[in-house]
Parts: sequence; structure tokens; C-alpha cells
Amino acid sequence: MTAAITAPAAKVGRTTHVMQYVHQRIAAREWQPGTRLPSLRSMARHQGVSKSTVVEAYERLVANGTIRPQAGSGFYVAGPLAPLSLAEIGPRLDRQIDPLWVARQSLDMGAQALKPGCGWLPADWMPTEAIRNALRHAAREPATLLTDYAAALGLPALRTAIAQQLSQRGQPVDPRQILVTDSGTQAIDLLCRFLIRPGDTVLVDDPCYYNFLALLRAHQAHIVSVPYQPDGPDMDRFHQALARHRPRLYISNSGLHNPTGASLSHHKARQILDLARAHDLILVEDDIFSAFEPAPSAHLASLDGLNRVIQVGSFSKTLSASLRCGYLAVRADWVDALADLRTATTFSGAWLTQSIVSHVIQDPAWPRHIGLLRQRLAQAMSRAVPLLRQLGLEPWHVPPGGMFLWCRLPGALDSTRLASLGLQQGLVLAPGNVFSLSRAATAMLRFNVSQMDDPRLPGLLTTLMDQAGHMAHTAGIAESSPFMPLPHRS
Repeated sequence: MTAAITAPAAKVGRTTHVMQYVHQRIAAREWQPGTRLPSLRSMARHQGVSKSTVVEAYERLVANGTIRPQAGSGFYVAGPLAPLSLAEIGPRLDRQIDPLWVARQSLDMGAQALKPGCGWLPADWMPTEAIRNALRHAAREPATLLTDYAAALGLPALRTAIAQQLSQRGQPVDPRQILVTDSGTQAIDLLCRFLIRPGDTVLVDDPCYYNFLALLRAHQAHIVSVPYQPDGPDMDRFHQALARHRPRLYISNSGLHNPTGASLSHHKARQILDLARAHDLILVEDDIFSAFEPAPSAHLASLDGLNRVIQVGSFSKTLSASLRCGYLAVRADWVDALADLRTATTFSGAWLTQSIVSHVIQDPAWPRHIGLLRQRLAQAMSRAVPLLRQLGLEPWHVPPGGMFLWCRLPGALDSTRLASLGLQQGLVLAPGNVFSLSRAATAMLRFNVSQMDDPRLPGLLTTLMDQAGHMAHTAGIAESSPFMPLPHRS
């Protein structure tokens, strides 16, 4: 927080800043019509201003019709909402590192850039020779494979292969319950179109995968978050959110959670399922990292049998992000309706892509490839943890596998500032607040351990943290509050 300024102009600026903050939360669909605003004292503390400044800001917002007072209760968002702008999914001051910016920078920066903040494995870890073999195999198929639309539910051989792999890990699924999609992201988008309407409440973790937030805002959902712990969501807060907000969906990663790397415990998985039944909650399990688990964690779909749980899968992390292919495993009576919706929005998938994916994942070498990925990730994790600790970053949790480490910066460093400085040096970082609906992860960074072996990285991170620390000291920024308590280490 900047040092106190008492000039009248400063108060005007702070009043405007509070008003902008309220407008941004409303524009991002985080605060829907009827949402109660923070109390005067709470907003003053959050924004680092006086209570009188918040009073003035709220009075102006009442005057222009943005909010309305309710005697004895507080202030509430008025309606209707303005048209959605994805450019406003985050506070304006953080625009340069909002979720969509992080995705664009990771995708658009050249091969020479360092990308410890990206969400995929290095190219030389991928089974490129198996893909080339599958391409040669596809070239010998009938011409219709190269020219026609795919079937509405997807290539039958691929759906069967997916069902067999799910069954092998203890989740029996009929191929008729599998809908092939163009990606895991498209699968979640279809579910949002199918299951929610504007204003419906959806529950997410805090932190969570940043594109969950972007997609839900695009669908004009009311998003509520629950703090995430090393064994799953905070169950007291989860229960409170269900009782208070009556959400339609809960979207999460059960295994190797993004961004924390944590995994859901069996105890909490059963609690979630019990609460879902009691509160008529649908559970969307984004399961794209399960192949990296050294041992299977508690998967909601396995425990539920696809009754109240919908599972999302993808091959972008294990096979190729260029071959866009994902799937939904869903209750049988929803498959046709979802296929109709997919046809209405994208008409069809690609036979060629589905044929290549099907050929690769049915090859006898595929299990060996997955085993090698697990081994390489374990080795990368064993190198990354001591490296980051040596640099002063502390993992919030050291996961048993996977690619992600959720780390706290030392001292008063701000991950947003660090990410902005890093971009100037060709370094893509993933600052904590893009994953946090509450924006309480200022001190956190997500690291991808598979992208951290470049020898330039330690020196560059050290230089950037020194620069960010000097800038924070110069600006008089106070130390940020911690996102969540670190587990004790013996």
C-alpha cells in the first residue's frame, strides 16, 4: 500500500479508485444484481483508504444508479448488467496479467522465451515419432477420413479406447457415455451452455485454473470461490457456500489440482458427493492431469459412477496440444443432448485428428510413454523444489507428481509486478491472482517444473526479484498478506 497522502486531490483519486473497483467487479460478473457489497469498514480495509472515502464512493455509486442502499442492511448491486466485456474480467490495474493475457503470452512468445509459467510439457517430451507414424497410417485410410465430417459423438474406435482406459483405472464406462470434443476447454464450454443460464451460481476453488474463471464469466455465471487446501476444498466453507448460494455446478481438478498440484483426499471426496446429493449440485471433474499421478487419487467420477459427476478429459498434455482433442464422460441420458449442442455450435469434430489420437493411444508403446512422463516429472520436481527454495520461494505444497508447484514469493514481493518485469526479459510467469477469484494470491506464483531446466532461469529470477523488491521499497509498498498458511515442515 502506498504511503498516506492527505491532499484533497488524493482523496478524490482514492474515491474514484474505489468506484472503479466496484464497477470492475460488476463488469466481470463477480458481483451480480442483488449482490451485497462489502461493508464500509471491510471495503476501507481492502482498498487501504479511510471509511469516509468509501462512504463518498458508495454515495456517488448510488447517485449514478450502480448500487442501491437498503436500510439497516447495506448496499447492493443494482441492475441490469451492461454487455459483457472479456477485457474486464480483471481489475484494470492488473489488465496486463489477467488470465487471457497469460494464455496469449505463453502461446505467442517465441521458442527462445523461458516459460516456467506455462501449462504444458516441453516439445521434446512428446511422442512425436508415434504421431508421425499415426499420420502415415492415416494417409493410407480411405479419402473420406481426409475430407468428411466426424460422427456427432466422435470416432467409435476412439470412444471405445477412452472407455477402456477409464475402466482400467477403476472407472467402468460404456463407450456410449463418451462424447469426443475438440479440446477439454470445448468440453467445459459445452457443459456451461448445457447446464447453466446467465446469473446461475457456479462454485470454484480459490485458487483454480484461470480459464475456468474466463469461461464462466463469458457465460455470465455468478462465480463463488472456496479456499483450496492440500487435500481438497475447505469443507466448512464449501458447506457454507452451498447453503448460502445454492450453486448449480462445482468445477474442480480432483487429481494434481491446477495451480497447486494438490490432490483430493478420499475423505473429502465422499463429503463432497454427500453434499452434492443433499444440495442438488452437479460436479464437473476436469481430469486432464490424471495420467501424471504416480498413484490414483480420489476421483469423484470413480466414486459416483457418472451419476452426479461429469468428467472432462484431454490429450493436449500427454500427446499433443496441436492435435486438439478432448472428451466428456457423462451419464447416458445426457449424451445425445450434448451432441446436439455440439453440432449446433461447431457442427462436427475432425476425423483426421481423432484417427491420429486413437491410433497413438492404442499403440502398445503408449503406456511406456506415460510412465516415462511420470518419471521425468518426478525428476524435474526433485530439481525444482530445492532450486526455488534456494532462491527464497517456498512451495505451498510439494505434490506427489505432476507439473505444478504453487510457491510463495519472499518478503513483500508482488507476483503481478514480477510477471510484468519478466515479460520484458522474455520470461513468462504465472502470477497468483490470475488463479484467485478473491485476488488474495498476490504473493504466489505457479511454476511448471518441466519448464525449469534452462540454466538462465535462476539468475534471471534472482535479478527480477531484486528489481521488484527495489521498486516496492521505493514506492513504499507494505508487505502483502499471505494467501494461505504454509504447512509446517519438520
